[in-house]
Amino acid sequence: MPESRALGSLRTTMWRLNHAVPGLIVAARGQLALAEFVRVDVTEFVGTAGARFRHPGGTGLHSPELRLRELLPGWDDDWVIFERDRLRQLRLHQLEAAAADLCALGGYAMALDAALEAVRSEPLRESARRAVIGVHLAEGNFAEALYEYKRFRALLAEQLGVEPSLDLADLVFRREPLRNRTKAAPV
Repeated sequence: MPESRALGSLRTTMWRLNHAVPGLIVAARGQLALAEFVRVDVTEFVGTAGARFRHPGGTGLHSPELRLRELLPGWDDDWVIFERDRLRQLRLHQLEAAAADLCALGGYAMALDAALEAVRSEPLRESARRAVIGVHLAEGNFAEALYEYKRFRALLAEQLGVEPSLDLADLVFRREPLRNRTKAAPV
């Protein structure tokens, strides 16, 4: 439709919205915004993520059950694609950080849940797999860690024709066994 008609439709829609919920839309300096009292899941998620990075180690600021849905599904505008990817990356970092924090506190079940959610969201992401392996190793479940490593290695070979990084292999294969860490060094 022509721009003048589109602007007329926008004005009509804005009037109807503000009539139904007074003050819902704020117009200032040629821009439209939602009122302060409106809660937006994406805004809350980004705020939580920002707080987590300003205050690392605080497990109350993030949660493994964060399930942010896809931003504007079906839209393919460049700005939407960029924002969708930005939020997906932020969520993955949040899940990995939650796994590390919870694991450090001994909350292995929740740590594993967060790490596995990151893997489910992005199966080829090595840092997500590292989080899963790290939880298994922290619990002393070497067989589980090895199984996860081998499964990831097979997936990478099949999908991309590459190997996991040497850092990930070192995490699994070059660790001193738990029983040797508790023995006193020979005098």
